[in-house]
Amino acid sequence: MRALDLTPRVAKRSHVPNARLRHRTIRSHAEPSEARAFGSLVAETLEEMATDVEFQTAQQRLSELGQRALTKEERARRRRALDGLGVPSFEAFLEERGGKVLEREPTTILQVNIGLYCNQACSHCHVESSPLRTSEVMDERTAEQVIRVLKNSPGVRTLDLTGGAPELHKQFRYLVTEARALGVEVIDRCNLTVLYEEGQEDLPQFLAENKVKVVASLPCYSEANTDAQRGRGVFERSIAALKDLNAVGYGVEGTGLELDLMYNPGGAFLPPAQAKLEEAYRSELRGTWGVEFSRLFTLTNMPIKRFADYLHKEDKTSEYMSLLVNNFNVAASVGVMCRDLISVSWDGRLFDCDFNQQLDMPVRGAKTTIFDLNSCDDLVGAHIVADNHCFGCTAGSGSSCSGATI
Repeated sequence: MRALDLTPRVAKRSHVPNARLRHRTIRSHAEPSEARAFGSLVAETLEEMATDVEFQTAQQRLSELGQRALTKEERARRRRALDGLGVPSFEAFLEERGGKVLEREPTTILQVNIGLYCNQACSHCHVESSPLRTSEVMDERTAEQVIRVLKNSPGVRTLDLTGGAPELHKQFRYLVTEARALGVEVIDRCNLTVLYEEGQEDLPQFLAENKVKVVASLPCYSEANTDAQRGRGVFERSIAALKDLNAVGYGVEGTGLELDLMYNPGGAFLPPAQAKLEEAYRSELRGTWGVEFSRLFTLTNMPIKRFADYLHKEDKTSEYMSLLVNNFNVAASVGVMCRDLISVSWDGRLFDCDFNQQLDMPVRGAKTTIFDLNSCDDLVGAHIVADNHCFGCTAGSGSSCSGATI
């Protein structure tokens, strides 16, 4: 019997740095200190963005029409695809199949998007982060209110910090240290290459000293697939960064420092089974690069933003929505992250999940910003805002910021 090929497939890069790959021999036994020679990725990302025709076209449309109009257009495409399949709204579909009503339960995770600035511009990015996003940045007043609400929310066990590259924002270290002083677990959603940006020389040590849980994006264990999705040279830097994190104890058994990897497909298909893919990642990363990690999470690509642009360009919107609907799993809907997570944007607005945040779909009710809250308990029982992109979280084994939901 032929062995199952678990190597993640990848789609052609779209709307971001082009897919020309530099073929090199990666220093598989490089010492952590050698990685400092990489330097910042920002200039290279900006150069690639400036020469990518599709990205420039998307930027022009954004400038002319505005984000709200583009989001409405994207939503209409998904709706047309579902109409063609004879599929009702997500909530009606969920009810038809005996799913649990989408209401907020006690919050256990407060997820904060500190800002949209990033040193990369990945083709799958639902946040549309890049080095150009310099104005969407959390200020000190908003960060302080996040901590006040956290103090008044004993049921919240985790502060989940995301972006952009959250580490590149001024409020990142303040939020980490204040939350850890409260005994709250902190997650850093790290793109790995950020370790080599200016001012981040001590980042591995800072994270380790504060016992921050690192969730790192690594869409494949092959150089070609990773670079095609995330940018030229990203895989080499990512391997070096993983070695640097291993060097301070991350992913090493017995240290208590968790280093989880996040996989998302490189095209219009669902992730493989999480447990099987973790075995393949562990074998390849350990055997080839000497890299250790704690767990692997799989994340389904949501049909929004840059990935929605890719689907439209490749005329795959209907095909992908059909894939999500045909693989709907009512069991997966029970564990969707919006039930016990609050998403806070860089300007303090509240959303039921990070995807709703990027689609500008705020929570229902009068309390719509972090400044309206005394405690996260204020939102318990509220009806969750859902739309046609929600089929992405309930397909197959389910999808959340913590991986598969079943």
